[in-house]
Amino acid sequence: MSNSINAISTDERIATLLARYASPDACAADLLCDRHDPAALVYRIIAGDMSFRDITYGELRTESEHLAGALHALGIGAGDRVATLMGKSRAYLVTLVAIWRLGAVHVPLFTAFAPAAIAYRLLGSQAKAVVCDAAQQSKLAPGADIPVDAPWQVITTGTEGTQALTFDALMASRAPAPPRVAVGGDAPFIHIYTSGTTGNPKGVVVPLRALAAFHAYAEFGHGLRPDDIFWCAADPGWAYGLYFGILATLMTGTKGILYEGGFSPEATMAILAGHGVTNFAAAPTVYRALRSADITAPAPLSLRRASSAGEPLTPDVNAWAETALGVTVHDHYGQTEAGMLINNHHNPAVARPIKAGSMGQPMPGWTAVVLREDSDTPAAVNEVGRVAMDMAQSPLAWFQGYEGAPAKTAEKFTEDRAWYLTGDVGRMDEDGYFHFSSRDDDVIIMAGYRIGPFEVESAIASHACVAETAVIAVPDEVRGEVIEAFVVLNPGHVASPELEREIQQWVKTNFAAHAYPRTVHFAETLPKTPSGKIQRFILKQQRQQELAKSAQ
Repeated sequence: MSNSINAISTDERIATLLARYASPDACAADLLCDRHDPAALVYRIIAGDMSFRDITYGELRTESEHLAGALHALGIGAGDRVATLMGKSRAYLVTLVAIWRLGAVHVPLFTAFAPAAIAYRLLGSQAKAVVCDAAQQSKLAPGADIPVDAPWQVITTGTEGTQALTFDALMASRAPAPPRVAVGGDAPFIHIYTSGTTGNPKGVVVPLRALAAFHAYAEFGHGLRPDDIFWCAADPGWAYGLYFGILATLMTGTKGILYEGGFSPEATMAILAGHGVTNFAAAPTVYRALRSADITAPAPLSLRRASSAGEPLTPDVNAWAETALGVTVHDHYGQTEAGMLINNHHNPAVARPIKAGSMGQPMPGWTAVVLREDSDTPAAVNEVGRVAMDMAQSPLAWFQGYEGAPAKTAEKFTEDRAWYLTGDVGRMDEDGYFHFSSRDDDVIIMAGYRIGPFEVESAIASHACVAETAVIAVPDEVRGEVIEAFVVLNPGHVASPELEREIQQWVKTNFAAHAYPRTVHFAETLPKTPSGKIQRFILKQQRQQELAKSAQ
């Protein structure tokens, strides 16, 4: 694929991808599965014990047709939302393709979510079914957050002691699969949720034509080639892991790695070496953890490309990676609402020398600019301002707004909708390289996961002891950032290490296991504006000063 890009202009390549994925007769099952060689390997699925099993496109087609037939018999059809609460597995891949074979819409759910976060997304998306791993099924049982008369059907990979439908039984039913549905490029394809600083998570409906943007990134950003063995270690419960950990392989036909086990530096190095991975993508946290573990690969690595996304990549990572991995890690920047926008591209057709600490240059198909802080006009060279995309000059743009949230949608565009506002602050230097300065909001990026303070604060505030709370991010050498909480207690309750642990567990149980505060600071009051809004930035400044003092 890279060779074809070298032979034609990038504009022509973008036009070709748009013609493919935005076509009125575009069919997801064909584009992502059926058009590929049935004998070709789609994924090598590696278990936690390092045993592995391969799946071909022919097997993926047959198995997804079986499941699609069973889902169709349950009343699932084009446009219906079907959620997955699943880890990486063969069943997960089959479920995704089955959903899209019916023209239905996938709703990804992160497996660390607690029932409240799951219910919000299921109800908001109006999901008709949710497919879950056996280990996740208890989260879908009726309770404080999950309604007794839930409007969705539960399908589980479990086999015993369950009243839910089972994945294996549906697969064995051999219900006849209806013809694959061609929904067209403007039809919804994914319904994913993203978090901000205030309010509930926001629904992003991804149309099928967005695959043109995702495919372009796979070719220009990752520099994928037909002979690559590609591993994106990100979790597909979130945008990067789904768009590029799963779809990049299915779009391009590149051989992929899917690891079912939890992260460890030892397992990561073993897979990179033992399975000949040539193209690797992960959050900076992964690279920092590998560096901290100081592990030598058990065999020579085959790595040709390494990429990083999810949070800014610090230059010290590459000082290590060039020796330990034999490659330079390229930093990439994007969002749930767009895919990837600005990259240190790998593809020779658009690659430029890396500047330490730079986000890189806009991806073909996007035109980026830095707008002044006080007006919707381009800022001067090296002037810090709002990073934005020129909608008229960005043919790959697909985001139209948040589902049912016009006020939040308005915040993402200038009044005339000429510019898409990323919400991030940065500058562009004299050579056209972009440099990240800060986020325009308080979103916390921990180990590559975007965490909205509001959801964490909501969970903490529901604890009986808590009067009010605020959470902030503080720097962490491995994770990039970690969450810390400031809590004002209700009268009659006393701060203690035991209460701190109780609040941490409360967040794990009532929001998400990964998003608990690593430290809870008990306070008499929280800083507020005259109108009563908590000022997180003051807490952050105070905490940074404390950390700087303790480091002296």
